[in-house]
Amino acid sequence: MSAPPRTNAAMKSRTNAPGDSAPSRLAVIVLAAGRGTRLPGAGPKVLVECLGYPMLEHVRRATSALTPDETVIVVGHGRELVVPWLQKHWAGARAVVQEPQHGTGHAARVAMTALSRFEGDVVVVCGDVPQVQPEDLRPLLDAHRRHHADATVLVGTAADPGRLGRIVREPSTGRLVRIVEAKDASPEVLALREYNTGVYAFRSGALRRAVADLPRANAAGEEYLTDAVGFLAASGSRVEVERAADGAALLGVNTAADLATAAVGLRRRIVARHLAAGVVVVDPEHTVIEPDVEIAPGARILPFSYVGHGCRIGPECVVGPFAHLRGGTVLERGAQIGNFVEVKATTVGAGAKAKHLTYLGDADVGADANIGCGTVTANYDGKQKHRTAIGAGAHIGSGTILVAPVTVGAGARTGANAVVAARRDVPAGATVVGVPARPLEDARKPGAGAPTGAAAPAPAAKGKARSGKAAGKGRS
Repeated sequence: MSAPPRTNAAMKSRTNAPGDSAPSRLAVIVLAAGRGTRLPGAGPKVLVECLGYPMLEHVRRATSALTPDETVIVVGHGRELVVPWLQKHWAGARAVVQEPQHGTGHAARVAMTALSRFEGDVVVVCGDVPQVQPEDLRPLLDAHRRHHADATVLVGTAADPGRLGRIVREPSTGRLVRIVEAKDASPEVLALREYNTGVYAFRSGALRRAVADLPRANAAGEEYLTDAVGFLAASGSRVEVERAADGAALLGVNTAADLATAAVGLRRRIVARHLAAGVVVVDPEHTVIEPDVEIAPGARILPFSYVGHGCRIGPECVVGPFAHLRGGTVLERGAQIGNFVEVKATTVGAGAKAKHLTYLGDADVGADANIGCGTVTANYDGKQKHRTAIGAGAHIGSGTILVAPVTVGAGARTGANAVVAARRDVPAGATVVGVPARPLEDARKPGAGAPTGAAAPAPAAKGKARSGKAAGKGRS
């Protein structure tokens, strides 16, 4: 088991090895040069989206949590897109080009050339592992420093590790001997259950030595970073193994199926954190919550709901089932969003409800308002988005279309199927009906005509009233 993670300050205060006087420094290397030809889209592999963000963004967050002194991103295929992304989103990261691409070991050598004067510890992560979290990296680095190791490998265990590299140990001591890639492995090695996650910690000097002259005598004809680990083990350097708490969540992404698996793994970890914080997720396996979502303890998320990044859900709120909350959604205490309701860039006030088949986009919904089934805020005029304001205690009738920009005042009502035109605000306490919507009292005036879609008032009876028997003739 890993020791409890130390704080960043504690990590920085440790030394690299007995006798070292300088505080340990940290560099992060991210291998992001892959092509990704088996993934959807034509862009660079590491910019493919996974659960709301590019894969590289997930890696950025995990590695930045270590507060490294240096960060080097090895780029190659698609670097004309990756480098601008780094410049915009990853302050302090340096891009170095691997050209041509001769494997992970070659990529590490390119990175260490850029870190020619760096002395300290080096964490190496692939850019196509969006599931990686700080809680994976901190125990690895802590164990590496605690053991004063030259290299530490983060490993997982599975009944069948598939195409992942196998960890081969010395039988009598359990010491790591080498890592064998699946495509180069014998049936006996493939039977091993312990696998390499592709996440490592090295001492900088050890990594430089190990990647200086790697062979390419393998099935891929590439320089493997795994061979660098084997070189260190064979040369008597200290190589340690740290077991990942959730190794299955650290599998790389090469295909669309891998991408789906990664999203599931990342989703599972996010939902678990919300559950631990007291959020009621009724069916974790059928609920998607992206990163950067705030949910108060006690809120309930019902099955088949999707909560996108940038949403905030207050206490006692209920979301779902089959609800979709997009970025900028804020649900205040006790708000309820129900079946097949989509909400985007909208604040829903305390106790307000939108329970069925509704779209609320770019809106502000007041406390205790009730949004009827089939309501649509028509927020886009073909050129720009506009906002809708619905006052506290308002009742929006089923099928209402609110054409933004428009305001429905506090306590106001709209009739079923009403269309409230842009800038035709509904005063507080008023009731409007029809197409286009007009005040109910105006619609009832003689000669005003019935609102479109409403039944016309019965004509006044002429002459003597018919008897009840006559009046009821022919009625069921």
